[in-house]
Amino acid sequence: MKLRVWSGMVLLCSLLSAVGNSQTTEKYLDRRMPASWHTDSIFQQTLPIDDRWWEVFKDPLLDSLIAVAIRQNYDLGMAIDRIDMARSNLDIQRGAYSPTFGVTGGWTQQQSSGHTSSLPQEKNHYASAALSMSWEVDVFGSIRNRVKAQRELFAASEEEYNATMVSLSAQVASTYIQLREIQQELIVAQINMASQAQVLHITEVRYNTGLVSKLDVAQARSVYYNTKASIPVLEAGIIQYINALAVLLGLYPSDVQTILEKPVALPDYIELISVGMPSNLLRRRPDIRAAERQVNAQAAQVGASRSDWWPKFYLKGSVGFASKKADDFFNHNSLTYEIAPTVSINLFQGAQLINATKLARSQLDETIKQFNLTVLTAVQEVDNAMSSYRNSIKQIVAMREVVNQGKETLQLSLELYKQGLTPFQNVLDAQRSLLSYENALVQARGNSLLYLIQLYQALGGGWDYNEQVYN
Repeated sequence: MKLRVWSGMVLLCSLLSAVGNSQTTEKYLDRRMPASWHTDSIFQQTLPIDDRWWEVFKDPLLDSLIAVAIRQNYDLGMAIDRIDMARSNLDIQRGAYSPTFGVTGGWTQQQSSGHTSSLPQEKNHYASAALSMSWEVDVFGSIRNRVKAQRELFAASEEEYNATMVSLSAQVASTYIQLREIQQELIVAQINMASQAQVLHITEVRYNTGLVSKLDVAQARSVYYNTKASIPVLEAGIIQYINALAVLLGLYPSDVQTILEKPVALPDYIELISVGMPSNLLRRRPDIRAAERQVNAQAAQVGASRSDWWPKFYLKGSVGFASKKADDFFNHNSLTYEIAPTVSINLFQGAQLINATKLARSQLDETIKQFNLTVLTAVQEVDNAMSSYRNSIKQIVAMREVVNQGKETLQLSLELYKQGLTPFQNVLDAQRSLLSYENALVQARGNSLLYLIQLYQALGGGWDYNEQVYN
């Protein structure tokens, strides 16, 4: 078990941290990931360009919202704070490389007993000041490994910031698309309600002329008021999505309500998507890179815990002056100094060092498993998003034809009803079906865009990693 853990650590630390060694990395990826994605003609097998992926929607307002979120989102701000904390911890660990200096000074008065020896009672007093130095010589790498571990944790915090950036841009884009989707559903409901009101008027005219029974009027009213009852629910949903966007932007709802409450059409986007090869995920997804850094940090912690088993070497010394009289304080005869090279060997500490190493190894094993899980999850997320996006496009194509047929069915049934050639039930069915079809088409278009956003997020986003706020 120990050999397996150490071999896994060596494999990850030597292969994954070597970005330039592409051949070695590819061999590792070939064993861990599928050779290619199962795609069709809407996907291209090339690595996505590092750009702002949301600009494919060609919506300037969405671009502005994401820009505001990057500046003001609190989750992103806390990620920057975590980077600062990791940098401070790294500087603290680096401080162990340097010697420590201290200054001591004081005045001492002492008196010896005249009854404990043959010497007479004596009283002495003197002043002293000294500069002391202590330095641990890092022979076996205890300090070096701890600094390396903290350096990797600092890099992991940067990758966590990148992951937060990818997640934030995806959340803003998804919430924005959901807002536009429900606004379109409201427009569909309003258009259908207006159409149903016209049909209701026709039934009332025919009833007043004695051509039909009051049943037709009641049925037409039930359809009309049922559609009308759905509008407040949609309006409430619009407010909820605006509020959600405001939180993501770090603003109050009143700050964004004016610019978001006006309905805008959903982007009509069905394009080729560059998904990249599976092995490129390790170079692209920030959560995988963060997990890799965590493995490297924990491997360094194992090395540091093993270094604590070995002797520690210290170089200590001090130089100063001591004198009874102030006039003689800086005289060369008042000079005092001490040089004390020291070796400290821990022979027994209640098995604390042994258990500390066992703990570090267990934590390393856990981080390796977490890394593997992160890679598998990444593959799953990309496969799911690609499949969902691909099939959503097929659904949109089919639903557009369904809507066209639904409109034609309503028109034909209404003409036949006016001529008295078909019962009103056919008109009712056509009305209900058309409303359902149009809602389904809007939802299919919205879901397709959401799946596309999920795909970009699963691929590690497309934003420019070189433009980082914390720099």
